[in-house]
Amino acid sequence: MTYFGYAVAAWLFLIGVYGIVTSKHLVHLVLCLVVVQSSTYVLLSIIGFRLPPATAPVFYDIALGTPAVDPVVQALMLTDIVVEATVVALLLALIVRINKTTGTVDPNAIAQMKG
Repeated sequence: MTYFGYAVAAWLFLIGVYGIVTSKHLVHLVLCLVVVQSSTYVLLSIIGFRLPPATAPVFYDIALGTPAVDPVVQALMLTDIVVEATVVALLLALIVRINKTTGTVDPNAIAQMKG
């Protein structure tokens, strides 16, 4: 068993978190959040992969005992993609609103909200 995929997922996660922590621009922060989210795609792909290469999870005309890829992991990945697209769209809309209200997208320059 190889741990290369897990290392790639951890590396993507750490690079994304580092970008989030050091971000000086709200759009950069959202893009770093996308990188963190992509680490979950790699992780789910590694979890769902089987050695030797398994067949698709369509069980018509396949002998019993043939290894197949787990369809639950594939469904989780599709759900993860939809959730990420929704969150990114919402965050970008909030950034546009913040820019209209405050005139900046620097997280350190935005004053505390009142009310």
